[in-house]
Amino acid sequence: MSEVSQSVNNLISQLGKLPGIGKKSAERLAYHLLHLSKRDALALAEAIVDVKENVRYCKTCFNLAEQDECAICADPRRDHATICVVEQPRDLMALDETGIYQGCYHVLLGRIAPLDGVGPDQLTINALLRRVRQGGINEVIMATNPTTEGDGTALYISNLLAEFPVTVTRLARGITSGSVLEYANREMLSDALSGRRTF
Repeated sequence: MSEVSQSVNNLISQLGKLPGIGKKSAERLAYHLLHLSKRDALALAEAIVDVKENVRYCKTCFNLAEQDECAICADPRRDHATICVVEQPRDLMALDETGIYQGCYHVLLGRIAPLDGVGPDQLTINALLRRVRQGGINEVIMATNPTTEGDGTALYISNLLAEFPVTVTRLARGITSGSVLEYANREMLSDALSGRRTF
Protein backbone atom coordinates (compact mmCIF):
# COMPACT_ATOMS: atom_id res chain seq x y z
CA MET A 1 0.00 0.00 0.00
CA SER A 2 1.40 3.42 -0.90
CA GLU A 3 2.69 5.58 1.92
CA VAL A 4 0.21 8.43 1.48
CA SER A 5 -0.28 8.65 5.21
CA GLN A 6 -0.18 5.97 7.86
CA SER A 7 -3.62 7.05 9.12
CA VAL A 8 -5.15 6.93 5.63
CA ASN A 9 -3.55 3.57 4.88
CA ASN A 10 -4.89 2.21 8.16
CA LEU A 11 -8.39 3.49 7.33
CA ILE A 12 -8.24 1.88 3.86
CA SER A 13 -7.04 -1.36 5.44
CA GLN A 14 -9.90 -1.40 7.97
CA LEU A 15 -12.54 -0.54 5.35
CA GLY A 16 -11.17 -3.32 3.13
CA LYS A 17 -12.13 -5.85 5.81
CA LEU A 18 -15.84 -5.09 5.27
CA PRO A 19 -17.78 -7.65 3.18
CA GLY A 20 -17.98 -6.79 -0.50
CA ILE A 21 -15.38 -4.02 -0.21
CA GLY A 22 -12.27 -4.49 -2.33
CA LYS A 23 -9.14 -2.34 -2.31
CA LYS A 24 -10.47 0.24 -4.80
CA SER A 25 -13.80 0.57 -2.97
CA ALA A 26 -11.97 0.92 0.34
CA GLU A 27 -9.84 3.71 -1.13
CA ARG A 28 -12.92 5.52 -2.47
CA LEU A 29 -14.66 5.25 0.92
CA ALA A 30 -11.57 6.46 2.75
CA TYR A 31 -11.22 9.53 0.55
CA HIS A 32 -14.95 10.19 0.89
CA LEU A 33 -14.60 10.11 4.68
CA LEU A 34 -11.64 12.51 4.45
CA HIS A 35 -13.87 15.01 2.66
CA LEU A 36 -16.64 14.81 5.26
CA SER A 37 -16.88 17.55 7.83
CA LYS A 38 -15.31 16.64 11.17
CA ARG A 39 -18.79 16.65 12.72
CA ASP A 40 -20.18 14.15 10.17
CA ALA A 41 -17.13 11.90 10.40
CA LEU A 42 -17.31 11.83 14.20
CA ALA A 43 -21.07 11.16 14.05
CA LEU A 44 -20.31 8.06 11.94
CA ALA A 45 -17.61 6.96 14.38
CA GLU A 46 -19.98 7.47 17.32
CA ALA A 47 -22.72 5.47 15.58
CA ILE A 48 -20.30 2.55 15.16
CA VAL A 49 -19.24 2.74 18.83
CA ASP A 50 -22.89 3.03 19.92
CA VAL A 51 -23.87 -0.08 17.97
CA LYS A 52 -20.97 -2.10 19.38
CA GLU A 53 -21.71 -1.04 22.95
CA ASN A 54 -25.53 -1.14 22.98
CA VAL A 55 -26.78 -3.67 20.46
CA ARG A 56 -27.14 -7.30 21.51
CA TYR A 57 -29.23 -10.30 20.52
CA CYS A 58 -32.81 -10.56 21.77
CA LYS A 59 -33.01 -13.21 24.50
CA THR A 60 -36.09 -14.71 22.84
CA CYS A 61 -35.61 -14.60 19.07
CA PHE A 62 -31.98 -13.44 18.54
CA ASN A 63 -32.99 -10.39 16.53
CA LEU A 64 -30.90 -7.27 17.13
CA ALA A 65 -32.04 -5.40 20.23
CA GLU A 66 -30.98 -2.72 22.68
CA GLN A 67 -32.97 -4.24 25.55
CA ASP A 68 -33.29 -7.87 26.66
CA GLU A 69 -36.08 -8.31 24.10
CA CYS A 70 -36.39 -6.80 20.64
CA ALA A 71 -39.29 -4.50 19.78
CA ILE A 72 -41.10 -7.30 17.90
CA CYS A 73 -41.01 -9.82 20.77
CA ALA A 74 -42.06 -7.11 23.22
CA ASP A 75 -45.03 -6.02 21.07
CA PRO A 76 -48.29 -7.50 22.48
CA ARG A 77 -50.04 -6.81 19.15
CA ARG A 78 -47.90 -9.39 17.35
CA ASP A 79 -49.14 -12.96 16.88
CA HIS A 80 -46.91 -14.82 19.34
CA ALA A 81 -48.33 -18.19 18.26
CA THR A 82 -46.57 -17.96 14.87
CA ILE A 83 -42.80 -18.00 14.47
CA CYS A 84 -41.02 -17.21 11.21
CA VAL A 85 -37.52 -18.72 11.14
CA VAL A 86 -34.87 -16.75 9.25
CA GLU A 87 -31.11 -16.99 8.89
CA GLN A 88 -30.04 -13.45 9.77
CA PRO A 89 -31.52 -10.25 11.27
CA ARG A 90 -31.38 -8.61 7.82
CA ASP A 91 -33.72 -11.33 6.48
CA LEU A 92 -36.13 -10.54 9.32
CA MET A 93 -36.03 -6.87 8.37
CA ALA A 94 -36.76 -7.65 4.71
CA LEU A 95 -39.77 -9.82 5.60
CA ASP A 96 -41.13 -7.46 8.24
CA GLU A 97 -40.98 -4.49 5.89
CA THR A 98 -43.61 -6.17 3.69
CA GLY A 99 -46.15 -5.41 6.43
CA ILE A 100 -48.04 -8.62 5.62
CA TYR A 101 -46.61 -10.75 8.43
CA GLN A 102 -47.65 -9.91 11.99
CA GLY A 103 -46.21 -12.87 13.85
CA CYS A 104 -42.88 -13.25 15.65
CA TYR A 105 -39.50 -14.44 14.42
CA HIS A 106 -36.57 -16.64 15.28
CA VAL A 107 -33.12 -15.78 13.91
CA LEU A 108 -30.78 -18.74 13.45
CA LEU A 109 -27.68 -16.54 13.07
CA GLY A 110 -26.58 -18.60 10.10
CA ARG A 111 -27.35 -21.84 8.29
CA ILE A 112 -25.99 -25.36 8.45
CA ALA A 113 -22.94 -25.35 6.16
CA PRO A 114 -20.70 -28.39 6.72
CA LEU A 115 -18.12 -27.20 4.17
CA ASP A 116 -17.71 -23.99 6.19
CA GLY A 117 -17.60 -25.90 9.45
CA VAL A 118 -21.02 -24.67 10.60
CA GLY A 119 -23.11 -27.36 12.29
CA PRO A 120 -26.54 -27.26 13.97
CA ASP A 121 -25.00 -26.66 17.41
CA GLN A 122 -23.53 -23.37 16.23
CA LEU A 123 -26.97 -21.99 15.39
CA THR A 124 -29.87 -21.06 17.67
CA ILE A 125 -31.85 -24.20 16.83
CA ASN A 126 -31.96 -25.44 20.43
CA ALA A 127 -33.41 -22.11 21.54
CA LEU A 128 -36.12 -22.45 18.86
CA LEU A 129 -36.98 -25.94 20.10
CA ARG A 130 -37.23 -24.60 23.67
CA ARG A 131 -39.70 -21.93 22.51
CA VAL A 132 -41.86 -24.55 20.78
CA ARG A 133 -41.59 -26.95 23.72
CA GLN A 134 -42.91 -24.26 26.09
CA GLY A 135 -46.19 -24.34 24.17
CA GLY A 136 -48.46 -21.74 22.64
CA ILE A 137 -46.90 -22.03 19.17
CA ASN A 138 -49.27 -23.06 16.36
CA GLU A 139 -47.15 -22.51 13.25
CA VAL A 140 -43.45 -22.34 12.42
CA ILE A 141 -42.68 -20.80 9.02
CA MET A 142 -39.35 -21.85 7.54
CA ALA A 143 -38.03 -18.75 5.77
CA THR A 144 -34.41 -19.72 5.28
CA ASN A 145 -32.84 -18.59 2.02
CA PRO A 146 -33.75 -20.77 -1.00
CA THR A 147 -30.21 -22.12 -1.39
CA THR A 148 -28.94 -25.68 -0.95
CA GLU A 149 -27.74 -24.87 2.57
CA GLY A 150 -30.86 -22.87 3.46
CA ASP A 151 -33.13 -25.67 2.26
CA GLY A 152 -31.02 -28.25 4.11
CA THR A 153 -31.28 -26.20 7.31
CA ALA A 154 -35.06 -25.90 6.92
CA LEU A 155 -35.41 -29.64 6.36
CA TYR A 156 -33.23 -30.42 9.39
CA ILE A 157 -35.32 -28.15 11.64
CA SER A 158 -38.65 -29.41 10.26
CA ASN A 159 -37.59 -32.97 11.13
CA LEU A 160 -36.84 -31.87 14.70
CA LEU A 161 -40.23 -30.15 14.92
CA ALA A 162 -42.10 -33.24 13.74
CA GLU A 163 -42.57 -34.41 17.35
CA PHE A 164 -44.42 -31.22 18.32
CA PRO A 165 -48.07 -30.37 17.60
CA VAL A 166 -47.19 -27.44 15.32
CA THR A 167 -47.76 -26.82 11.63
CA VAL A 168 -44.48 -26.33 9.78
CA THR A 169 -44.75 -24.32 6.56
CA ARG A 170 -42.31 -23.06 3.94
CA LEU A 171 -42.35 -19.83 1.95
CA ALA A 172 -43.90 -20.18 -1.49
CA ARG A 173 -41.39 -20.50 -4.30
CA GLY A 174 -41.94 -17.10 -5.86
CA ILE A 175 -38.42 -16.55 -4.61
CA THR A 176 -35.87 -17.86 -7.08
CA SER A 177 -33.76 -20.77 -5.93
CA GLY A 178 -30.29 -19.59 -4.96
CA SER A 179 -31.44 -16.06 -4.10
CA VAL A 180 -31.16 -14.21 -0.80
CA LEU A 181 -34.21 -12.86 1.06
CA GLU A 182 -32.72 -9.48 1.90
CA TYR A 183 -32.45 -8.66 -1.83
CA ALA A 184 -35.94 -9.82 -2.83
CA ASN A 185 -38.47 -7.08 -3.54
CA ARG A 186 -41.41 -6.37 -1.24
CA GLU A 187 -44.06 -7.81 -3.56
CA MET A 188 -42.14 -11.06 -4.03
CA LEU A 189 -41.73 -11.48 -0.27
CA SER A 190 -45.41 -10.67 0.32
CA ASP A 191 -46.45 -13.35 -2.19
CA ALA A 192 -44.04 -15.85 -0.65
CA LEU A 193 -45.50 -15.26 2.82
CA SER A 194 -49.12 -15.31 1.66
CA GLY A 195 -48.66 -18.45 -0.41
CA ARG A 196 -46.66 -20.43 2.12
CA ARG A 197 -47.30 -24.15 2.10
CA THR A 198 -46.99 -27.04 4.52
CA PHE A 199 -43.44 -28.30 4.69
